[in-house]
Amino acid sequence: MRVLRNILITLVGLVIVLAVVGFLLPRHQVVERDIVIDAPPEAVFPHVSSLQAFAEWSPWGDIDPDMQVEYSGPDTGVGNVMVWSSDHPNVGNGRQEIVEVAENESVRTTLDFGDMGLAEAWWRLEPQGDATRVVWGLDADMGAGPVGRWFGLMMDSWVGADYERGLERLQATVEG
Repeated sequence: MRVLRNILITLVGLVIVLAVVGFLLPRHQVVERDIVIDAPPEAVFPHVSSLQAFAEWSPWGDIDPDMQVEYSGPDTGVGNVMVWSSDHPNVGNGRQEIVEVAENESVRTTLDFGDMGLAEAWWRLEPQGDATRVVWGLDADMGAGPVGRWFGLMMDSWVGADYERGLERLQATVEG
């Protein structure tokens, strides 16, 4: 009986430690990837300032070709909205809206993944001679609870590879 009690005390202690550490982890996780595209910012900008154009090089479209997508608002710029739904767990459901644009410089969007939470994403276009460095970033709110914050530690590896693939597709689209 003493062994069982010690095991139980150890398990409860471990859960408490994991919860406390979870609360100390950052609530927001930022992921960024970049690529240099052999074109000026004005050639890249149309591909990031429209969610319809984004769909052409998005890394998630190939994962689920049956994904349902609807657009609303203007075709480009602030207010351009994309809503998607997919049964594939790596695509899921959500809504993205362009909320800020600086022509040929940056685009900022908000993302709503329903029960999965909220995030902000951005593209920054930085001239580099005749080329453009494109930075694609995400700031995800992992929530107030410790479980979400533990999952946040894996955000970079989960999203980073998709961002790299997407930027390579953007590069091929613009340079092609």
